Amino acid sequence: MQSEGAKALSGCGLLNLLIVLIMSLLVPDTGLLFWMLLSFGIVFVVLAKYGFPVIIRMVEQRKAYIDQSIEVAREANAKLAKIKEESDAVIASANKEQGRILREAMQERDKIIAEARRQAEAAAQKELEDVKKQIQQEKEEAIRDIRRQVAVLSVDIAEKVIRKNLDEEQEQMAMIDRMLDEMLANKKN
Repeated sequence: MQSEGAKALSGCGLLNLLIVLIMSLLVPDTGLLFWMLLSFGIVFVVLAKYGFPVIIRMVEQRKAYIDQSIEVAREANAKLAKIKEESDAVIASANKEQGRILREAMQERDKIIAEARRQAEAAAQKELEDVKKQIQQEKEEAIRDIRRQVAVLSVDIAEKVIRKNLDEEQEQMAMIDRMLDEMLANKKN
């Protein structure tokens, strides 16, 4: 039984020993605490004198760089907006110019078409007049030709009739009188 009791005591002793070790780690000795505070103070003073100003200066430089970058970005955005407005204005102007040029081109096209129509009508009118003149000349020539032929036929017929009818002297004289009377009547009218 003893061995069980010894085991129980030794188990409790181990547990106590473990607790003491943990507690010694959590609660430092006063000497250790003094030296730790002294070394921390020295490091803090050195850092405060030499390290913090460098760190603060670097942070300030970084802040200034960031502020400068933000300002440059704002200026770039403003320039970009201005360029966009200018490009929109140029595009609008180009669209207006394109519309004006298209209107002028359509007007010029209409003028050209109207001029071509006018010239075609003038040419057609001239050709029509030329054709009318040619028809008139051919008509007059045909009428003259018909009159000549009628005159020739009339003379031939009259010659034949006169020869047949004017065999006698009395008939010749009557015919001459009748022709003289007709000529005098035509001159009076």
